[in-house]
Amino acid sequence: MDISYSYKNRIWMCGGEIVAFCFYENPVTDIYFCLNPEYEALAPEMVAYADQTMPLNRNGIRLVLFGGQDALMHAAQQMGYHQESEHWDMQFDFAQKLDYPLPEGFHFVSPQDMDLSKMGKCCWKGFDHEPSEGLWNHQHEQNNFQLCIAPHATPELDVIIADEPGEYACFAGMWWTPENRLAYMEPLCTIPEYRQKGLAAAALSEMYRRTKALGATHMTGGNNPFYRKIGYQPAVKWTFWQKQKKKEGK
Repeated sequence: MDISYSYKNRIWMCGGEIVAFCFYENPVTDIYFCLNPEYEALAPEMVAYADQTMPLNRNGIRLVLFGGQDALMHAAQQMGYHQESEHWDMQFDFAQKLDYPLPEGFHFVSPQDMDLSKMGKCCWKGFDHEPSEGLWNHQHEQNNFQLCIAPHATPELDVIIADEPGEYACFAGMWWTPENRLAYMEPLCTIPEYRQKGLAAAALSEMYRRTKALGATHMTGGNNPFYRKIGYQPAVKWTFWQKQKKKEGK
């Protein structure tokens, strides 16, 4: 993540408490908002701040607003933004059971025995970097280490699946947040040669078992049809807003 513009992120406070936050993630031109519902009157000021201050590219900035952020959406419209697209992220409700078996010829690797180099290779291949960026050569290995020691990381709940020779075939990361009983799954990948064998479903089933024992009630997923296929349901609506481009000469 590019942190060179982090000084532009802004916090609003009231009585010593944080009530609003405007920030970018990746890319720096995607702008997000957290706003305490009791302080929705700040919405126009927040959108105006983003519009005037956040880093731009030739297309300006893009506001990323979520279902329920109605005050921010209204403020964005008043500032000349329009919704260009949307998608839903899925969640699995632990009132249901997730129980896909581990395919024959594969085994779980204990998180305590995780090999960071093997995990890096699995993610490199699993997210299809090889065709455009070449074979795994320990690229970004330091990044993997930093993820494991991040303040809220829970690598002890990660799920790793290996083949019989011990090469990692599937990896699922977990960021357990007990405050809201959410099992935040990120990332999930399977290397190309082992896709369509049920490894990802087996990994999430194991993650379901581990986090349910801790009190989790829901687990996140992406917007890939795979998640709906194994029982996930739409839960978080993302909407993307940009300003209408002015026509030349106007």
